[in-house]
Amino acid sequence: MEVRFELLTEKKLVGIRMKMTFSDNKTSDLWGSFMPRRKEVMNKIGTELYSMQLYPHRFFDNFNPYGEFEKWAAVEVKNFDTIPEGMEAFTIPDGIYAVFLYKGTASAAAGIFKDIFRSWLPGSAYTLDNRPHFEILGEMYKNESPDSEEELWIPVKPKSAGY
Repeated sequence: MEVRFELLTEKKLVGIRMKMTFSDNKTSDLWGSFMPRRKEVMNKIGTELYSMQLYPHRFFDNFNPYGEFEKWAAVEVKNFDTIPEGMEAFTIPDGIYAVFLYKGTASAAAGIFKDIFRSWLPGSAYTLDNRPHFEILGEMYKNESPDSEEELWIPVKPKSAGY
């Protein structure tokens, strides 16, 4: 599994959020409500879409598919001067991210996340950090196409001595 590390500088996002669980995944509803309205967002930076997850602290320690988290469908913006009605602003803070390139259908992505959290992360020099997780959906993203590509950004920090 190939990984690269990025030191992210803060990113400003505007989008729509929804609470869900892995067992009651509402991702298609979330994106279905955001995509028709994405052009309302002013001051966009680039054309990429951000699929962001905010998990409660230690969410993955004892994974529960019924555990609730917040998911966002968003775009990056220069500032928060104008936020369309029904959308919200969020700032992703600075930090180190492990970045993985995923190729394949969106519905089959669970396998790579399982590999990251059960194999790569425990064997790495890093531990999960309590910051947003996100995927960048760029021009190579094609949802359910086997040729689709997206970047998976996992927040990490170096393991401390004795961890």
